[in-house]
Amino acid sequence: MTADKTLIVDRLAGASRIGLGLAAVGRPAYINLGRASDLPAERTVEAMRARAHELLDSAYAAGVRYFDVARSYGRAEEFLAQWLDQRGPGDVVVGSKWGYTYTAGWRMDADVNEVKDHSVATFERQLGETRALLGDHLDLYQIHSLTPDSSALHDAELHRRLASLAAAQRTVIGFSTSGPAQAGAIRAALAVQVDKRPLFRSVQATWNLLEPSAGPALAAAHDAGCLVIVKEALANGRLAVGEPGDAAALAAALRQPWATIVLSGAATAGQLLSNLRAESITARFGRDLSMPADRYWQERSRLSWG
Repeated sequence: MTADKTLIVDRLAGASRIGLGLAAVGRPAYINLGRASDLPAERTVEAMRARAHELLDSAYAAGVRYFDVARSYGRAEEFLAQWLDQRGPGDVVVGSKWGYTYTAGWRMDADVNEVKDHSVATFERQLGETRALLGDHLDLYQIHSLTPDSSALHDAELHRRLASLAAAQRTVIGFSTSGPAQAGAIRAALAVQVDKRPLFRSVQATWNLLEPSAGPALAAAHDAGCLVIVKEALANGRLAVGEPGDAAALAAALRQPWATIVLSGAATAGQLLSNLRAESITARFGRDLSMPADRYWQERSRLSWG
């Protein structure tokens, strides 16, 4: 039997619907706005580890139980694994991703920060690397940034290996998406089957007040029995200040009937606590902020890694 989303949903019962993603604190450079003032001036491994652990402590104390990392998030898996070993919480759920390799070498000025490859060889290598760090804590394993042209949609050998991981380790298999064609990638992935059973049981996609185009496809994924995780609800910081503000923007994502978990990408404990106010917001933001998907992703692509 393959692992199902109910394994995760049941374990998260009673916990915050906001999860914590460590992309912003697992490496020295990222594309979130405002990081220059959010993070230590000297972004050593030790300083970033301390910040990641501070955030994890604050999140856990506030009821957050879902934590999101990836092989390409620098040392995010390592930081999370060390925190799990030191604190020993047995009630957290961990999701990681494979398919991008971090190539910046802990530099702020690297020309290329990550390289994408969805081959079987990369899957096997990165799964081994993730298991070496997270061990039995790997509850959800996702293809990183699946797009309609990805070989991972058609690679039958990869599908068999992913299904074997789900069956042997009770690990939920999913994917994340990015770009203006998110909806197409989601619908194509929902059609992938192994032994006449759907392969993917979770999807992580960008949805926010500026870029809501994946909404109908995410609703279809939810209806098909998938766990739905919203990333970039603050549009890489563009919705973190001013109207509607961070909590209101996250609340808009939480209100979507298909959303299971909405990720905070906070870089400070203060930001995290502000993000968590979203769960108590009931008022709706009335003004339409959405823009064409192509324009949104073009603007995102021009954000600098800092």
